[in-house]
Amino acid sequence: MNSWHHAVSAARKWGGTPEDYIAIEEFIDSSKQVIGDVRHRSLYHHTTGVWLCQQVFGRTITVARTHGSVEVPVRLIAEQHVLEDLGWLPSPADYIAGMPIAPWMSGARRRELPLSHLLSVVPAIEGAESA
Repeated sequence: MNSWHHAVSAARKWGGTPEDYIAIEEFIDSSKQVIGDVRHRSLYHHTTGVWLCQQVFGRTITVARTHGSVEVPVRLIAEQHVLEDLGWLPSPADYIAGMPIAPWMSGARRRELPLSHLLSVVPAIEGAESA
């Protein structure tokens, strides 16, 4: 399900319009810009991602209804998104449970220096004037 369809679903459930919810839904799915397949969900589709949404958007959003307005908890909106995509609410530990531990994860020594490090140790050129 894409972000817009999640927003439509939220509007059906809590009232208001999809535009009321789209920023939260797009934030949860923003990991698609980094990983182009379902593995993107490992970044925000879990309990910590739900908590992060609440930190970014606040505890509630105000949604206009026909007869007044209502405060909708951001946590519920984010949880509903994850439930619609996965059918349950995993923790980050669920995603990494089967992940192999690679040597670099424990701080193994680099084999090559990054270019930024090499540029910071270039010796000054003799006779060059400073700016």
